[in-house]
Amino acid sequence: MTDLLTLHKYFLSQHLRRGGVAVDFTMGNGHDTRYLCEAVYGGEEAPGRVYAFDIQQAALDSTARLLSESGTPENYTLICDSHDRVADYVHEPFDAGVFNLGWLPGSDKRVTTKRSSTLPAIEAAISLLAPGGILLIAVYPGHEEGRLEGEEITAMLSEKSRFRMSVGRFQFINSPTSPYFFIVEKKEER
Repeated sequence: MTDLLTLHKYFLSQHLRRGGVAVDFTMGNGHDTRYLCEAVYGGEEAPGRVYAFDIQQAALDSTARLLSESGTPENYTLICDSHDRVADYVHEPFDAGVFNLGWLPGSDKRVTTKRSSTLPAIEAAISLLAPGGILLIAVYPGHEEGRLEGEEITAMLSEKSRFRMSVGRFQFINSPTSPYFFIVEKKEER
């Protein structure tokens, strides 16, 4: 059976580079943050940079603990703020960005990403994305906000110019409540 996490990492790996910049828009427990930190780390001369966002202090604490205990290079900035404020913190184009929507695993499921911040965050991410860069947006439609989030993201991304970016969606069509993800690749300028 196809594993979505394996596909996620495959697509990301095609765009991450040593010394590059990446953004984890929903750090959760820090697994994507750690992966990005290790992928962009190019040694002392080119450590790369990862910015990671979450609105919950528990996510920052969990992520900081994971990164410290795993010996992850210290090429990251953990930010306790909404992902739609990315432009307040990230002032350079980035190569890869990850949204893992929904709720913090193992926490209160009433605290979830919301369309009101997710849609502006995706727009801000697209504007900061480097030419040739990628965004992966994982959606969890098994709850009402997740379903609506996915519908509105679909509508928003469907309107993007195919000359500026390629947008795809990977979903198991015979399992409508299973997670799926969008791939947004910004085209190289010509």
